Amino acid sequence: GISAYEPEELVLTAGPGTPISVIEAAISENKQMLAFEPPDLGPLYGREAGSGTIGGALGCNLSGPRRFAAGAARDHLLGFSAVSGRGEVFKAGGRVVKNVTGYDLSKLMAGSFGTLAVMTEVTVRLVPAPEKVRTILVAGLSSSAGLEILAFVAAGDWAASGLAFIGAESANKSGVEYVSSPGAAVAVIRIEGTSESVLDRASRLRHSLAALAPDTAIEELHRQNSSRLWQDIRDAAHLQAGDDADRDIWRLSIPPADANLVTEIIDDGELVYDWGGALIWYAPKGGAAESESRVRAAINKAASGHATLLRASSEDRAKLSVFQPQPEPVEHLNRRIKDVFDPTGVLDPGRMIAAK
Repeated sequence: GISAYEPEELVLTAGPGTPISVIEAAISENKQMLAFEPPDLGPLYGREAGSGTIGGALGCNLSGPRRFAAGAARDHLLGFSAVSGRGEVFKAGGRVVKNVTGYDLSKLMAGSFGTLAVMTEVTVRLVPAPEKVRTILVAGLSSSAGLEILAFVAAGDWAASGLAFIGAESANKSGVEYVSSPGAAVAVIRIEGTSESVLDRASRLRHSLAALAPDTAIEELHRQNSSRLWQDIRDAAHLQAGDDADRDIWRLSIPPADANLVTEIIDDGELVYDWGGALIWYAPKGGAAESESRVRAAINKAASGHATLLRASSEDRAKLSVFQPQPEPVEHLNRRIKDVFDPTGVLDPGRMIAAK
């Protein structure tokens, strides 16, 4: 449950087991939101939609389409209380945005998947919700041309809050007709903010895109369709629709400039790009065991990055590296941190670091 909410300060404190849906319902009354746009991955694992918790999102550092513009989940975790694997109660951070005392344990805890401590309370930063939203669609592009469009928009003055590219196979399964009807891949650009600003930026962007890609179909979605589309992108819903709803799913995070290099290697499956090309959802045609070597080779091709096997059979998950294998010095450092917080390995043993 929510233990403290100060709308005027844009700060909320809750128990980690509080459903995100409960938090979003409370803050929406004051036209506020979680800037990191946490995805709802429950259906991806066969669970009910809307069952995700704030502690789960922060513990896994899960961030939605707004991540490249607003920062990751870890950037919005102001403070927390927790119990370590030693049974020691501790806390870090606070209830103010500018808090630089001591170690930044909030960023260490976010993305640790519950392997270092059990959080008992979290404090997050909120932001005002946008007054107006418009989404521009550019259909009929190849993946390389689509990624070039996203890079063009990211480098411009349109202040986009969402940049995605949906491959043709995924676009055809979209519940938004403007996305599925062209029967082709679609570049997706979200503009949001105050009403006058959004209308001006969307109009200028459409004119620029028409000149840049004259042979494409350009459409504009308003609030309801925009919300539906970005929710689907956020939750990887396109990869869960149709006859291949149970296929394996990888999640790759790379520098956006390397997206084309990476997809030259993983070109055998369904692809959806987010974060301007920095996040790639990949559903291979074959199983995870067959695709792992291609995925790891793709990450090695990029300047940096990592890949996580989000969904596969229990047999594949048991024998494959779910998380990106780390160089020995990094692995050694991770083990030292684990030993400080959880020396006997009682918290999520084997999750990110091999159990002793």
